[in-house]
Order: sequence, then structure tokens, then C-alpha cells
Amino acid sequence: MLHGVYKFLAIAIMSCVCRVTGAQEPPTIPVGLDAYRQWERWPYLRIGQQTYMRSTYDRRGGNESADASHFLFQLDGERNVSLDLEGPGVLNFVRYNHWHGSPWHYIVDGTDFTVKETSTAKPDHPVEGSTFLPANLFPEPLAWTWATTRGADLIGVPIPFTRSFRMEYDRTHYGTGYYIFSRYVPGAKLSQPLTAWDGKTPPAKDVLALVARAGSDLVSQPGTPEGRKQGIRERHGVSAIAAGSDNTICSFDNGPGMVRAIEFSVPRAQALTFGAARLTIAWDGGGPSVDAPAALFFGAGSLYNRDGREYLVKAFPVNIRFDAERVHLACYFPMPYTKSAVVRLHSPSSSPLSDIRWSIRTAPFRDRAEQVGYFHATYRDHPHPEPGKDLVLLDTREIGPEGAPRSSTPTDSEIPDTHWSGHIVGTSFIFSHNANLGTLEGDPRFFFDDSKTPQVQGTGTEEWGGGGDYWGGLNMTLPFVGHPVGARNLQAAKSDEDKIESAYRFLLSDLMPFGRNARICLEHGGTNESTEHYESVVYWYGRPGATLVKTDELDIGNPADEKLHDYNSPQSTAPYDLSSRYEWGVDHLDGREIYPEETDRGRVTSGECEFTLNLDPKNVGVLLRRKLDYAYPNQRAEVYVEAGRRINSAVGVWHSASGSKHSAMGIRRSKIQTNAKRQMPDAQWRFAGIWYLAGSNTCVFSNPKEELGPAQHNVQTSNRRFRDDDFLLPRDLTRGRKSIRVRIKFTPVSRPLYPGYPVPQLGWSEMRYTAYCYVYPIRPLIRRQSNSK
Repeated sequence: MLHGVYKFLAIAIMSCVCRVTGAQEPPTIPVGLDAYRQWERWPYLRIGQQTYMRSTYDRRGGNESADASHFLFQLDGERNVSLDLEGPGVLNFVRYNHWHGSPWHYIVDGTDFTVKETSTAKPDHPVEGSTFLPANLFPEPLAWTWATTRGADLIGVPIPFTRSFRMEYDRTHYGTGYYIFSRYVPGAKLSQPLTAWDGKTPPAKDVLALVARAGSDLVSQPGTPEGRKQGIRERHGVSAIAAGSDNTICSFDNGPGMVRAIEFSVPRAQALTFGAARLTIAWDGGGPSVDAPAALFFGAGSLYNRDGREYLVKAFPVNIRFDAERVHLACYFPMPYTKSAVVRLHSPSSSPLSDIRWSIRTAPFRDRAEQVGYFHATYRDHPHPEPGKDLVLLDTREIGPEGAPRSSTPTDSEIPDTHWSGHIVGTSFIFSHNANLGTLEGDPRFFFDDSKTPQVQGTGTEEWGGGGDYWGGLNMTLPFVGHPVGARNLQAAKSDEDKIESAYRFLLSDLMPFGRNARICLEHGGTNESTEHYESVVYWYGRPGATLVKTDELDIGNPADEKLHDYNSPQSTAPYDLSSRYEWGVDHLDGREIYPEETDRGRVTSGECEFTLNLDPKNVGVLLRRKLDYAYPNQRAEVYVEAGRRINSAVGVWHSASGSKHSAMGIRRSKIQTNAKRQMPDAQWRFAGIWYLAGSNTCVFSNPKEELGPAQHNVQTSNRRFRDDDFLLPRDLTRGRKSIRVRIKFTPVSRPLYPGYPVPQLGWSEMRYTAYCYVYPIRPLIRRQSNSK
């Protein structure tokens, strides 16, 4: 009896602890090669992961040298640095233009690994069938050279690092590149620990075999041993659609479940009509989350097969295959639902559709519903792109629950479903209806979670689609990138359908999470000047509600806000005003100003600063964002958090290591308490990591005309000085705390832009600090408690 009482009390105590600290864990994050082998976990939220794409883009917003050869800085020995990171992470994907720039140096935790291809030795005489060197480390289908991609060298082999990573080019002629890497909240539950790449172990054979199955059936059939184990069920049938009408293909009300495969086939004579039909899928009684033309949904702008190829699309999650009589379309994105799913087709054509053979396989879903996002395919038609402005392919702030549009941009004070949590997993897009490949100079720019700096900044549209030099006008299809349809030029087009140019890009190991909003943009032409007709589909997983909650913000230079947050920086400058811009594309087009300057205020310190920020105590990590003046190069600092005790739920206060008490409801303290705290020598600080932002708004441009030409030292300064930059605080320093004290210790990097160039003024710039708490499960937002500027 007594044992039972103790057991009951233990359960009650643990329940209280869970309520206070938010002990329930988010889903495990697949990292490295696990991201491929655990592809069925595509829908699971990545709470605590941030993914970025950096590149050699033209810093001044134009398209100089097709966005090639803009480097952060140059080192002795003709080393040209395009990416420089400190802290742990994984380099997930790299794209170069042919062999240009190689040999490349991957500096992993200080160890130099050289990567080449067989055309590197004699770049003026490239080798047919060129491969990477070392070949065993970068095999197909995780790596491809220009010999297959029609213009690009692609590496999808994950490169983990625990302390630092640097990308260096030996040569700079046409040195184009983009690099996708992920960071993780220290303490987040990963599928495997991060271990630095050793430069000698080839990718696992099971992963290579899995990706090589692209174009085939990836899901077990019902009745097979594996199918029975997974609980796979199938429905199939034959449908017809009258001209201009709808038809429900299939509906499920047996949730929770997961759609595992969707397959259609139609007679070849009806391919173009079916490609224009609209596919919609609605989850759990909501509006359509998938709503897109069938051809574009399955990866191609049209089902016109100009060369009679077997595969129009041979991608990993989708494929389009022709045989002698029919065209077959398949999708293997996992799609979870809680209660119901409805799949429909609509024919906008004046022609009916008949003999539509379909099959849909499902499996039970046994995990917690809040761990996953609904699958979405959001279609947008862009018949008349706005001059000077990026195309907006997706803005989740404009999407209500499961597809209902919103009339205005929401604020933090609105209901939880104004925000979305999820991740971007691909795009399929038409970039011309007139066989015009020149518009491919446009860059992808993606913004996540309120950031005004592109978290993803590319070098061109065909680069995003896995090619180079416009794919040489040729078509290609690979597991995650492709240019499946479109003639070489207008003269070569065989029909109007042949003038439709499209590309696709799917993300798996390099998927891009967001915890509150996502804005996916694409530049149309090198300076947003194209008038081509675009159409786009963005594939994403998402569910209403925020997993990244804004809890506090400190406006530097605002006396009231600095006092409220107990900001202290003895070696900082006086506040100064700066009028500048973020990196949003060209400032002017055809004599018209597109993005006018804005003014903000900040400080620069050469020493230390401290401040206090409010948190959600149930956080599972914190993203600390800083708005800064990017004119100061290579800003580096050590970050510390005061190691106070966690919340005592009984009395509603938390205690610092030095003994001072802080209200669990706020951070206001008297001037006497503040001064006393500053003087206490025994305050315990714990190291949180290195916050480092390489480069500045001044870069070095080096693009000699000759393949083996020496590096050039052309200094270029952009007028875009505003930048947002993120730092992930460890969970063990933030969880269970309603506020934290942060110390930033500037550690200058005295390095010239290139050898012999004067070192400019150094400093740590700060204009705003914003605390975003990762939370799980999703729940209502927390209002910020500080003053606005």
C-alpha cells in the first residue's frame, strides 16, 4: 500500500516537472546520411534545426559574371574563401559550375581535404565523362558532374563538422557556387552524434542503393511481407472526368493514417489534357492543401514528350514514365492525416478525360499528430511579373488553416494558426512559355521566421534546378534536380507545348525548416526584369501554430529598452543612426527606385556587452537573432549565459548563481540590484559557443578570363549594410528559465580582405537582439514584453 502511495507521488511530481520544463521531446532530427535512409520521416517537424544557403552571388544586387567569383576574402597561396563557418553543423549540398574553381578545399575542423574532378588537371581541355576525385567519396547518385547534369557539379554527400568549416577555391575563373548547410540547437535530439567528416569513408552503400531507386516504386506493396509489416493498404480504380468538371478520385476516413503512394496512368493520347488537369488533396476536412496542375505537381511543366523518352521525370519523390500506350505518374511523398483525406481531379479543358487508372496506398500513422506537418503543394500563376520585385512562390503568412487565404499579414497577438511550422521540401516551376532560357539568371531568395536577410540566397534559376549555363539547352532528370521539358530555343520548338520550360528541385537532407513563417521568392531575370510567364509549385510540410515563439526583443540605442533589459556595454560607441538596405535585389530598375533606404539605430563595441531577455521556460532551445551593421568585417564573439537555477514553480522565482532573485513574470529590477549584480565577481557564466559572421558588405571579386589566370583583387562594396544573423543557444542553458542573462565578448579577427590590403575598423555591431524560443508541442504564442522602438 505504501509502495503504491510513493509510486503515485512520484508520478505526480514527474508530471509537475514535465509541465514546468516542457519535458516532452520534439521528434528526433535525422542528420547526415540518416536524412536519406529515414526518408519516410519527411513529414516530421525539425524543431531546433536551421538550414541556410550561401553562395558567390553579386553582393550589389545585380548579376555580375552570372553571380560568379564573389569571395568573402582571400588568403595567402591563392586561396579564395567563399564559405567560412564556426561551430558544429552539416554541409548538406554543394553546387559548382562545371570544374571551374577546382581544386576546392574543404577545411573540416581545421583539416584540409582537397576535392577535384578529372577535368581539374587540364581545365582548358575538359574530360568527357568527368568524375570527382577522390571518386569513392563522391559517387553517383549522391554526386554528379557536368557530364550528366548539363553544366553543374553537384555533391549531396553530407559533410559534418564539429568546430568549423571553410570552403576555399584554388582558381577563380567562373567560380560559381552555392552551399546548403544545417545548424542544430546544442542538445537537440539527433539521429546520430555529429562526427567530423574524415575524408576517407565512402557514403554507405544502403543510401546509394536507396537513391538509385529514383524512378521506381519506393513503397511496399500490400500482401508482401514488408507491406503486411507496415500495414500497407491499397485502393485502385478507373475514373473519367467530363469536360470542365470535378471528380472525387478517392477519399479516406480511417485516420490517423498516411498516404504513401499516389499513382495515375492515362492513355498517351490524353497526356496533355491530363497534365493540365488540377489535382487537389484536402486533409481532415479542411480546404485543399494540394492544389496544382497535375503535370507540374509530378515535376514537369507539361506532359509533352519531345524526344520520346521513357522518363520525363525520374526524381526520387515523383516520376513520370512513358510506355508504348500510356503515361504513368507517381508520387511517394509521405502524407499524414489525422482523420480523413480527399483526392480530387478537375478538368479545366473542353475535352473529357477517360480511362484514368489510379492507385493510392496508405499505412497507419501511429505517432503523435503534433510531430508532423500536413503535406502541401502550393501553386501560383505569375503571368505578369512585377518589374524589380521577386516572384513570391509561397508566403505562409497569407495562408489560413489548410489553404484558406488570409486578408492581411498576422501579428503575434493573433490566434496560433496565423503562424505555421514546417519545412520546405521542393519546388517545381515553369520559367517560360516561350522557350526563353535567358530568364534563368534569376536567383532564389528564401526568408524564414521573420528574418529580413535571405536565409537562402542563390546564384541563378538553373543552378537551383541542378544545371549550369542553361543546361546547354538540353533536358535532364536526376533524383533531386532536373530540367525535364522545354526546347533548346524558340526556333527548335516543335509545338506550343514544346515552348514550356520547367525545372524541379527537391530537398531531403537539405530540407529547410521554419517555425513561424516562410516566404519563398524567385528573381525573374538577373535584375527582376523578365516578362516571361512563370508558374510554380512549392512542396512543403506544415501545420498551423508556431514552434518558434518570439518572446522578447532588445532595441539597441533605445534608452528605455536598454534599461528594461539591463543592457550594459562599457566599451561601446554612442548610438548612431544608419540609413541602408537589406539584400532584396536591385535598388533601382529603369530609373525607378525599388527599395528605398531605411534608418535604424545601433552601437558598435570593441569589448563586452550584457543584457537580459525573457524566454518561455518550456523552450527546447533558443534562437537569438541580431540585426547588425555588416560594414564591420568578420564579426566574431564568444557567447556566455549566466548559469542560474531553473524556475521554482512553487514560489515563482528563479535564482542566479550569484544569489540574486528575478521575477518569473518579468525582468524589471531596481538600479541598485542592477549595479550590485554587475559588481559581483562570483557570477557563474557558461560558455554557449562562438558567434561568427564571415565577410562584410565589402567582398573581393576575382574572375580572370583564363581558366588558370591568377586571382584578381577587385574590391567591391555594397550599399546593403543591414543584416540579420542567428545564433542557437544550447538547451541546457535555456530550458526551464523565464529569462537569461547573456554576455557577448567580442574577439576580433584581424584579417585583411586579401594579403596586403589594409585591415578596416573592427567591432561587434548590434542594432537589435530578438529571442525566439523553440517550443513543443505547438501552443499559443507569447506576447513580447519589451518596449517597441
